[in-house]
Amino acid sequence: MAISHNLCTFAPCNTDTNNKQNMKAVRIIAERQMDIVDIQSEEPRSGEVLLRMQYVGFCGSDLSTYLGRNPMVKMPVVPGHEVGAVIERVGEGVPESLKPGMVVTVNPYTNCGKCASCRNGRVNACQHNETLGVQRWGAMRETLCLPWQKVIPAGTLTPRECALVEPMSVGFHAVSRAEVIDIDVVLVIGCGMVGMGAIVRSAQRGATVIAADIDDEKLELARQMGAAFTVNTRNADAHQQLMDITGGFGPDVVIEAVGSAPTYQMAVDVVAFTGRVICIGYAKTEVSFQTKLFVQKELDIRGSRNALPSDFRAVIRYMERRTCPVDRLISREVPAEKAEETMQQWAENPGRVFRILVKF
Repeated sequence: MAISHNLCTFAPCNTDTNNKQNMKAVRIIAERQMDIVDIQSEEPRSGEVLLRMQYVGFCGSDLSTYLGRNPMVKMPVVPGHEVGAVIERVGEGVPESLKPGMVVTVNPYTNCGKCASCRNGRVNACQHNETLGVQRWGAMRETLCLPWQKVIPAGTLTPRECALVEPMSVGFHAVSRAEVIDIDVVLVIGCGMVGMGAIVRSAQRGATVIAADIDDEKLELARQMGAAFTVNTRNADAHQQLMDITGGFGPDVVIEAVGSAPTYQMAVDVVAFTGRVICIGYAKTEVSFQTKLFVQKELDIRGSRNALPSDFRAVIRYMERRTCPVDRLISREVPAEKAEETMQQWAENPGRVFRILVKF
């Protein structure tokens, strides 16, 4: 069933011209250039919720935007789609379940309700999606108005914890795309936040999880989050380690959560015959494959994009158990005034960062 266009997009919020108050926002204005700007405050219209930001995460796409490597972004842009917020006010027509003071996170994707993806119920892959902080100004500001359908109650989570929900939900969704079950061996390539979400969800489903990365610190944390085995792919014998772990078969499922030519090629090379390869990362260059492996192995190769509301709810339930090592996943918390300095530092040493949160 197609979903109403009006319910699925982020319409510009009402700006009260009689209200002289401004709010602070962080912008990326050009390659390696950021600033803090005052923009006019917002008021919720009918069906909208006004959120007061508490924490907003910087993610890899924001770093790509800052470095001038994000072809999908419209500059200048207010980044931010990983949100921990509190409801400030609600407009008319908002369900009573959404109340001022409630801690929430945000589904940052739009869907048109008209394309093939929306028609098939896979609204996360809308052909015309516009994500907050990429094609639309995002959440790295003091307040933000959204349609109530995009606001997700966070149960007992704190706003700080909420800022981790969206990236982990992308990993959860990839596991659903892979149709992981308890007899599977799952290799997750890349132990960033999205990869960690895939590790957690695969382990929850009873699969045997192998985590692969080039950073031993991340691999150690991957074990804490559910990986039974870890492989540092810098090692010359990484391929042999995978074969040894899987008894020579290779993993049943490989989830690529890096976005590079070598890791894409690795996924196809090591996956078992009749296995499933799930692609999350956007490779920055063209990738060459031995396509005979597609046919010989009779592979299922599937893309995985964004997440569905059910993935958000599943992450929230997981985090409510308080087994997630939140403090280890948050590399740094900074005020808005330090955002540019922090982004410069991240650009110089990207491998050591899980999530940077901007605190408002």
